[in-house]
Amino acid sequence: MPYSLEQVAWMPSPPLIPDDGPIDFDHLRRMTLGDNSLEREVLAMFAGQAAELAAALAQLSPDAATLAHKLKGSARAIGAVHVAAAAADLETALRNGADPTEPREALNHTISRACKAIDAILRRS
Repeated sequence: MPYSLEQVAWMPSPPLIPDDGPIDFDHLRRMTLGDNSLEREVLAMFAGQAAELAAALAQLSPDAATLAHKLKGSARAIGAVHVAAAAADLETALRNGADPTEPREALNHTISRACKAIDAILRRS
């Protein structure tokens, strides 16, 4: 039996890119099933990985697009949506042979913001 739009119970969708900070904590809670210790562990791992990948991306090695892609996925997984978007921009620039200077600077800025937010969380007891 076909449904009409009036019969469908609509549910609001979360915003695609939250504008309330560098980490979407609702997304992070969903991904870690609300486990605070897992949240902290994942955030610490991401901060370390992001710093390593940013340092590697500064060298613009031949695998830089792959590194940007890796960072994009990691950022999406924890809700660092601005880092993910900036990493996607850098990946696109690298794959298209465009000048990566501006997207790399934007990525460094978003990583810095995310890592500062993560550091503040990890310092809380």
